[in-house]
Amino acid sequence: MYIKKILLAIVLIGLVVAAFFANFVYNAMLKPNTAFNNDIAYIYIPTNATYQEVRRQLEPLLDNINSFDKLAERKKYKSNIKAGKFAIKKAMTNNDIINSIRSNNLPIKLSFNNQETLEKLAGRVANQIEADSLSLLKAMNNTSFLNTNGFNQATALGMYLPNSYEFFWNTSADTFRNRMLKEYNRFWTDTRKQKANNLGLSQNQVMALASIVYEESKQATEQPRIAGVYINRMKIGMPLQADPTLKFAAYQLPQYKNTIIKRVLNVHKAIDSPYNTYKYLGLPPGLIAMPDISAIEAVLNYEKHNYLYFAADANRFGYHKFAKTLAQHNNNAKEYQRYLTLQGINK
Repeated sequence: MYIKKILLAIVLIGLVVAAFFANFVYNAMLKPNTAFNNDIAYIYIPTNATYQEVRRQLEPLLDNINSFDKLAERKKYKSNIKAGKFAIKKAMTNNDIINSIRSNNLPIKLSFNNQETLEKLAGRVANQIEADSLSLLKAMNNTSFLNTNGFNQATALGMYLPNSYEFFWNTSADTFRNRMLKEYNRFWTDTRKQKANNLGLSQNQVMALASIVYEESKQATEQPRIAGVYINRMKIGMPLQADPTLKFAAYQLPQYKNTIIKRVLNVHKAIDSPYNTYKYLGLPPGLIAMPDISAIEAVLNYEKHNYLYFAADANRFGYHKFAKTLAQHNNNAKEYQRYLTLQGINK
């Protein structure tokens, strides 16, 4: 009888333990534990984050953070935290959540358009990945990197082709920069290199000219014709006389900071700068902005014609009138100058 009681007690204790364990397993591993109404929520875990940092992001999203803590401890997640962007779907269990944030780092679409400077590019990129703008700018301006890969401070912007790219959110500044170099080298196929060589231009010079073409016109259909004008001028030793380069030169001077030049005047043509293409022959030493891919292609596949001049078309905003003679160009230019005056644009 005594032995039977002992056996019964053991069985009862076993049942109680099993019940507690089953309850733990259900609450910690099998019970849905999300507290948001959307189908999905995202968390961004920084590099070298502590468990407390992860917990602070999770707490508003979960019904029971304590049950999550217990399972995270048992599954050794607290000592094995991964950085990145992670998804938590509605009705996920703690086990599902831990598996997701441990091994399912989601890629993001990083995009940037035609940024005018490396500083602006760094700011745009920093809004999309973990790396901050200062570390990005430092990586972009790294002298050793630039020299090794055929760039300098004036041409560095040309390495970044405006587009959308797939990255992980926890990408470092150096990783971003190195990936952009790979994209740049991938863009410069043997065919494109040969076209540049046929023009007598280096890749950096193509990018510099493309930046001028892009600043002259955002119309992709017109860009090859504008590129043809500048190439015609270079062939006969004529100055480029590109108004966007004058604006760029002016914006480097203190008196033009935080201003917008809407009308190029003789005072701008007198600025002593290697970017003043009225004053100095040939291409400027670097880019004046980040060109669109369409403008780069426009230079490499320029339209062959006999035009040497173009002026903004007062009747078609964003387009230009082209001329073969200076007399014809002067008439076109006067028409546009009259338009600016009527609009009250004097500087």
